[in-house]
Amino acid sequence: MEKTKKIKLFIGLSYLLIVSLFLYFFFSKFSLQEITSYDFLRNNRSYLIDLKNSNLFLVSISFLFLTVIWVFPFLGFGSPVALMGGFIFGKWIGTLVVVTGLSVGATFLYIFGNYFLKNLIREKFLNKFQNLEIKFKKSEFFYLLVYRFIGGVPWQISCLLPTLFNVRVKNFLLATFLGIIPQIFLAVSIGSGIEKVIDQNSEVPGIMDIIFSPDIHVPLLAFFVLIVISIIFRKKFYRN
Repeated sequence: MEKTKKIKLFIGLSYLLIVSLFLYFFFSKFSLQEITSYDFLRNNRSYLIDLKNSNLFLVSISFLFLTVIWVFPFLGFGSPVALMGGFIFGKWIGTLVVVTGLSVGATFLYIFGNYFLKNLIREKFLNKFQNLEIKFKKSEFFYLLVYRFIGGVPWQISCLLPTLFNVRVKNFLLATFLGIIPQIFLAVSIGSGIEKVIDQNSEVPGIMDIIFSPDIHVPLLAFFVLIVISIIFRKKFYRN
């Protein structure tokens, strides 16, 4: 128990230190007023797109690496990365890069949790999710895939919960990759749509203009449909 507390304290302090350093260096270069202005978004949109076009492979690998460390050790979740990936790379390449990065980062987090946080996770979550153990024993990969698709659990915790069931790393990686594709594709599509709206408008567009842009409202509507479907499946999946 004492060892678990020390690990938990170390992780918390390390995370706080990393985030604090990042925010310090970021805001030493940009003010809050700058990053919330439309001109900042439009100017940096041009810079990012030109950078991608000049060296797609290098930018893709860099973004992939940053996505991995965003998940582990930064403990970030998928939506911001997916929107940014769509903004820079478009729907198809963006989906591939983001899904790969999130899957690898989630797998590193799972491995870390399996070695260092297993007792803590069992103590906190075993009673609540014990009914899933039978399902995972029936077909580990299939239920991992469903578990990843329907979500319903905060991203960081969802990466750690499978330590309760001792799932194999390769199954975790592949099921995560395939299971998160639908929601990540839609989020990436929204990011790509935002990039197109900014490209087509030199002045700040109205909120309704943004929402009713075909590149935004179509994936947004599909995203809500996916949420409804996920909720329906979620009730059955987590049912005792």
